Amino acid sequence: MGFRFTRRRMMQGAGGAALAQSIRPADAAPAPRKWPIEEGPDTPKLCLSPGDGGGPLPAALEPAAPTEPAGAPGGRGRGGFGGYGGFLAAKTGASAPPAASAEGRGGGLNRNLPAAYQRIRQLGVTHLLGVNVGNWTEESIRNAIDTAKQHGLVAYNAMINLPASVIYGRESRAKDMEPFLASIQAAGKAGLPVVEYNFYAHRAIEGYYETVGRAGAGYTGFDYDLELLIDENGRVVQPIYRDENGQITPETLAAFPNARKVKFRDLPPLANEGAHNLQDMWANVTYFLKAVIPVAEKAGVRMALHPNDPPAPISRGSEQIMGTVAGWKHFVEIVNSPSNGITFDCGVTREMGDNPVEVADYFASRKRINHVHYRNVQVVRPYEKYQEVFIDAGMGDMFGVMKALVRNKYNGTIYPEHPRALDADRDRVPPGGRIGGYPGGGGYTGITFSVAYARAMMQAALESV
Repeated sequence: MGFRFTRRRMMQGAGGAALAQSIRPADAAPAPRKWPIEEGPDTPKLCLSPGDGGGPLPAALEPAAPTEPAGAPGGRGRGGFGGYGGFLAAKTGASAPPAASAEGRGGGLNRNLPAAYQRIRQLGVTHLLGVNVGNWTEESIRNAIDTAKQHGLVAYNAMINLPASVIYGRESRAKDMEPFLASIQAAGKAGLPVVEYNFYAHRAIEGYYETVGRAGAGYTGFDYDLELLIDENGRVVQPIYRDENGQITPETLAAFPNARKVKFRDLPPLANEGAHNLQDMWANVTYFLKAVIPVAEKAGVRMALHPNDPPAPISRGSEQIMGTVAGWKHFVEIVNSPSNGITFDCGVTREMGDNPVEVADYFASRKRINHVHYRNVQVVRPYEKYQEVFIDAGMGDMFGVMKALVRNKYNGTIYPEHPRALDADRDRVPPGGRIGGYPGGGGYTGITFSVAYARAMMQAALESV
């Protein structure tokens, strides 16, 4: 049958073309970003703590000084290996960077701060968390911010300790809150955007132990039924060494003949903490939030509460308010304010058996994420048995989490935390890791791996969302 051209067909064709043209912009993909995709005001920002910059090599590992002129054969590489195009001249007689003291996130002192800041900047990271702000006066906080700025970094977040009387609901809490509120006001005046804190009745770190990861790298396991050794006062004895199956070694047992075995879940409360039920802990944090959030709002400071990590059901006899996603949701509703937010930890989310992508979507869409911890885990039993692994090797959909943050226009900081223990770091990082009491944790090399992975996820998310 031949095609018959009519005026009616012509009009239908023109109308269809116009309709197709009108809907094309809505269906078209957004214009691609210019590469390299870099962080900016509308994107998340990767961050590290001052301690993540590492420290100087132990004296035994310091490389030998060059014994030949910079232009001689072999040059900086010595021995004639590689470098055919030439090296920068080796620096000789350079003075050490000026000493400075800064507390890393794990509590260790980094006395080589300028060098640490340079190592952080070499990774392309521009924002800092966990900066040491001294005694929380406007002057001391501003000094920390200015010091970071002088080294090309933004001091974005500092961790503050809460008075024990507030956490445990003791009589002196009203008086003890006064200097705490003054600290929040000082942070606002100095220009510190985020103040992070914890609200643990007891943090269950006794349940951590080192496990063996890929190619012998260090992972960090948690087991609610982990066997420990305690003395007559209920204190866990140290150090405890284990074999690759997590069993206490005979040598450790022999070193503490008077200690007795007890599982983590059965550890008794500590005298200085006591045991606290869920109702009491919610009452205590409600008191805290109603006192501090109005002050933080007025100061322009966003508070970020880290969830219970590990999220053990009961820790030393106390229940945990931030050990469930339902608890997180309730927490941000107690005082409805952008200043009352959480540190979203996708690792803890998976440890509790929840979907980190869905949880990130929920809190980011409500603008209640004030900081992010970005790490991965393998879970055997939610809440009770898991191990922290390389950021690329766990159960969490890390790309999905990043896309959820980007999709909801989160533009705060993301910390690729808890580096794994790599052999390249083991000669310069103590067995407990950079973070004290955190077995299986690594140092700068592990941080470098995590930062690179997180940046790839961020760039891919910014390109695709």
